[in-house]
Amino acid sequence: MADLGNILLFFLFPISVFTALSALAAGMTKRRGLLEAARRGAYAAFGVTTLAILALEYLLITSDFSIEYVASNTNLALPMFYKIVALWAGHNGSLLLWTWIITIFIAIVAFQNRHKNSDMMPYVLFTMAITMIFFSVLSIFISNPFDTLYQEFGNKLQEFTVPDGHGLNPLLQHPAMIIHPPILFIGYVGAVVPFAFAIAALITGKLGTGWIRTTRRWALTTWGFLGVGIVLGGKWAYVELGWGGYWSWDPVENASLLPWLTATAYLHSVMIQERKGMLKIWNMTLVISTYLLSIFGTFLTRSGIVSSVHAFSNSGLGPAFAVFLTLSTILSVALLLYRRKDLQPDEELQSLVSRESGFLFNNLLFLLATIAVLWGTLFPVISEIFTGDQITVGPPWFNNIMIPIGLALLLLTGVGPLLAWRYTSVETLKRSFGWPILGSIVLVAILIGAGIYDGWALGSFAISFFVIWTIIVEFINGSRVRSKNSGEGFLKALYMLSRKNTRRYGGYIIHAGIVIMFVGFTGNAFNSETRAEVGEGDIFELGPYTFKAQRIIHTETENYAAETLDLEIIKNSKTIAIIHPEKRYYFASEQPSTEVDIYSTLRSDIYAVLSGMSNDGERVIVQVYRNPFVNMVWIGSIILIFGTLFAMLPNLRGQKSKNSIPVNSTKGAIA
Repeated sequence: MADLGNILLFFLFPISVFTALSALAAGMTKRRGLLEAARRGAYAAFGVTTLAILALEYLLITSDFSIEYVASNTNLALPMFYKIVALWAGHNGSLLLWTWIITIFIAIVAFQNRHKNSDMMPYVLFTMAITMIFFSVLSIFISNPFDTLYQEFGNKLQEFTVPDGHGLNPLLQHPAMIIHPPILFIGYVGAVVPFAFAIAALITGKLGTGWIRTTRRWALTTWGFLGVGIVLGGKWAYVELGWGGYWSWDPVENASLLPWLTATAYLHSVMIQERKGMLKIWNMTLVISTYLLSIFGTFLTRSGIVSSVHAFSNSGLGPAFAVFLTLSTILSVALLLYRRKDLQPDEELQSLVSRESGFLFNNLLFLLATIAVLWGTLFPVISEIFTGDQITVGPPWFNNIMIPIGLALLLLTGVGPLLAWRYTSVETLKRSFGWPILGSIVLVAILIGAGIYDGWALGSFAISFFVIWTIIVEFINGSRVRSKNSGEGFLKALYMLSRKNTRRYGGYIIHAGIVIMFVGFTGNAFNSETRAEVGEGDIFELGPYTFKAQRIIHTETENYAAETLDLEIIKNSKTIAIIHPEKRYYFASEQPSTEVDIYSTLRSDIYAVLSGMSNDGERVIVQVYRNPFVNMVWIGSIILIFGTLFAMLPNLRGQKSKNSIPVNSTKGAIA
């Protein structure tokens, strides 16, 4: 099966080259037959890579320990579930998954556009095929997952099979493992589609809104998968790493955030181009930056230039990624400069108090956030170049910069929809902002009266209240007007209003999800924790909670040995829960792992970690965190996902009710 896998990968390279050359020749000669050949090459690449994926899965499932990748990432006692998902546990397998996803996307794009966009499609397929060539070369020649194990016998290297594998990294033995990496990869790879259309538009000179309309759902899909992947990564870190948090500004975390920031900026600013013909160069730059940052994120994970719990070991891929990233940047910038005169805006900004300026400020803040995160992520590398020592930039630095930027962006989420195009009058500002501002002031007064004095927390709660008010008012006002003019009931009017402009109202739902997530983020200001060394029957406290160590249990399976603490949680003299944090030791990998346990309510989480055993072996060390509002992060994420899916739905067709949209409503809050 390994030989079949190698043969399939070696076929992938010439197929990818054939696809790229056929597409390029089709663009230069305008011959439809060559374009059809490129399209068939895309289909063939997908078929070959799919078979290679199935071959590797077979080797993993059957525990073929003659294969280096199988021996490094699985073992006999590993549950079947984790053997299957070990496909993307190491850099060789995950790179093949990356390659497979891009072959899926190029095949879908080729099929979707078989009867349209004939002028641009040769260059779209060519651009995507170049990326496919790059990753196929990596999978074949540098990080081949079908490589066999060799051992030196005398002066010769001979193949051999180990009796058992090294096992899967304990940190990856969690159910989230099955969905987090593939979803994040889809977000990374998806960026190539808008990028390919943007490059094709630059090459052909078709710089209108056609390529934007074609790629709108692709851009939204990329953004959505990146966002979901980031959230799932945060959830995995929260329940698996045992430090009580979900985001630590780790370099690899930042690498996934960077393309999400530029994609978010693009989804907002592209509406200005569609409506006003403005920000053309900026939108091209954002699409290109999102793709390059996606490649950069993949590079950062595998290059070994930064230290991260999320990163793969140094795989030797760094130089190849650096060269590809450099060439892609140079060629993209060259095309932008070549077409810069054709990308001039059709209109100029007329007022600083307008929806156009709101989008502009929004984009400037996203740009500032991207630069800050990129600088903080690369600073250890830069400092090592100039000083010889890696100076790490920690969470306090990121928080000091990103909290005010984040709150400013959140405020614009509420302000932007209330501004008019071109110019907003003072009367409109008073009417739109009066009640939300007053409500926010009252909320701040109530919070101060309740003993909350943290300035950033008060600001976050006030802005969140302001934004959610504006969103609710938009839905209510629009539904009332539609109900009055159509005779529909309020709920039906609400449904029809939303379905006739899914892009706009899906954007509102997304904004609502982000507001709720910000409430969850703000809860970090009120976190508390304690650490105790306890034996059976011992008691300790944290805030209003009392904790009693009931018993310490030792268990052992084929895969690991574990120490488990049964910890009783008491509040107001009543037992409210018993949680069971564990400390595990995995035999195959010879690595320890913590398995946290959480008592979760809407208001807060009680999060317990078993750090280790005492010197005498009779007592355990337990760390307990109290994390207010953390579940708002996960609830907001679900709402964000729903809003993204809703925004991708096609609008309902039919006659629209007259005057069904209020005067001050936004006509597209987010793409």
